[in-house]
Amino acid sequence: MASAAAEKGKGPADAEDTAAASAARLAREWTTWAMKNAKVVAHYGFIPFVILVGMNSEPKPRLAQLLSPV
Repeated sequence: MASAAAEKGKGPADAEDTAAASAARLAREWTTWAMKNAKVVAHYGFIPFVILVGMNSEPKPRLAQLLSPV
């Protein structure tokens, strides 16, 4: 009786293809995860970042001046 690998047509070349496909899938999943988290960080971090930069500029504004629309 043939081995399970031979029955499924999995030879050494197929194992390399599977490893490459697995690496590509992992890269795709990691990229998707990173982009989703970057979107959240950018969404919730933009206004605090602008306030932080504004507070460290010259002349030093008070927080009320920085947040007022005028």
